[in-house]
Amino acid sequence: MEEQTQNPAAGEPMLEVVDLSKKYRNNQVYSVEHVSFTVSAGEVVGLVGSNGAGKSTIIKSIIGVLPFTEGSIKVGGFDVAKQSESAKKLIGYVPDDHSVYEKLTGREYINYIGSLYGATKEQKKFVAEELAEQFEISHALDMQIAGYSHGMRQKICILGSLTHRPSLWILDEPMVGLDHQTMGLLCKFIREYAEGEHSVLFSSHNLEIVRKTCDKVVFIRKGKLANIVDLTEDKDFDLDKYYMELNEVEHDA
Repeated sequence: MEEQTQNPAAGEPMLEVVDLSKKYRNNQVYSVEHVSFTVSAGEVVGLVGSNGAGKSTIIKSIIGVLPFTEGSIKVGGFDVAKQSESAKKLIGYVPDDHSVYEKLTGREYINYIGSLYGATKEQKKFVAEELAEQFEISHALDMQIAGYSHGMRQKICILGSLTHRPSLWILDEPMVGLDHQTMGLLCKFIREYAEGEHSVLFSSHNLEIVRKTCDKVVFIRKGKLANIVDLTEDKDFDLDKYYMELNEVEHDA
């Protein structure tokens, strides 16, 4: 049985990515190379880079579905490669394709995902009632997901990932396809969720959302770490200008 530990206190590392490198089979070039960063308890961190920069590879390595070539990843002190079960129990994940089980109703999906992660009856009820109301999807919980719109599928995927109140909540491009009102709601919820011991890591191309929501931004360029910006210390940092300059360097390279 894997050793259990308490969640880190606010300000201490919840996620530690150290010298992460990933090379796919039959590929001579690293998709991700020597990337290191942390996400502390109570912190919201944005993972930013152009298409193909390696953001999704990093995220899939963190959640344990993609084996990595070098380096280490720890979640709540658990080594993702050696203590995968304990690490995964601390993670809630929203994939970029928002894939769900279409034959289930929204309520059945919430209960199913909750059961996989050992969520209590009370936790499932909270998600199905209070969070569903907050995300304006209560009316569709007993409908089959196959009949959901794209935005509704994103919402039910988000709710499913929260059933066990994960210590580390990871979202891959969560804002794509959402209407303006829902994006604002999700940003507000992300900030509120991170208060205390929870941590959030999300990838996004929307720099306005990143600026409003994140404490720290990790910039990835061609699979490598380009910069880490602490927005709590440098509130005037121009994300748009830096991102444009980073892309210009990438195109000129």
